Amino acid sequence: MTGKPAAGARPLASVCLFCGANVGARPVYAEAARALGRLLARDGLALVYGGGSVGLMNEAATAALEAGGRVVGVITEALMAREVGHKALTEMHVVATMHQRKALMAQRSDAFVVLPGGYGTLDELCEMLTWDQLGIHAKPVVVVNLEGFFDGFLAQLDRALADGVLRPEHRAMLSVVGGIDDVPPALRAWQAPAAAKEWRVGAPRP
Repeated sequence: MTGKPAAGARPLASVCLFCGANVGARPVYAEAARALGRLLARDGLALVYGGGSVGLMNEAATAALEAGGRVVGVITEALMAREVGHKALTEMHVVATMHQRKALMAQRSDAFVVLPGGYGTLDELCEMLTWDQLGIHAKPVVVVNLEGFFDGFLAQLDRALADGVLRPEHRAMLSVVGGIDDVPPALRAWQAPAAAKEWRVGAPRP
């Protein structure tokens, strides 16, 4: 992605996509997934994702491959047995459990972008935010709020902030954009919250 990252941020080589295993009822979702795949390929960034050949994840992966990009899939043995794994990826890693799947996706990625999805997408989004909060890693998380899809989720975070169960610096670490073209500047501008820097793994906890 063109431009310099924020001070102290490491260069991006790979971006993980969390999104639905269904394409959804709104064409804009699939269009955005394909646009993200093309954007990452254009900028020389590997796309890391859940390895599926269905839904929005397939739209992004196939578009990235068609544009000459690198695509890394991470999928479970159970999903491979259901024959939903993408057959044309640059790399495919098959793991035993969903926990291992998320861990390897995070390990292989320098940032995370989130498009519309269901339970799995929200689970992955919240886990990566939690890891940022605790200092397990310090990686950007950007939600693309297409047609207000995440409005309810964001309202819940604001409620948690208002009720004092979510700190302001942790609310602020989630970047929200309206479209795919807004993703690169959001990734470049992201900075880990001060609390996360203080809570690095291995450091004394408050």
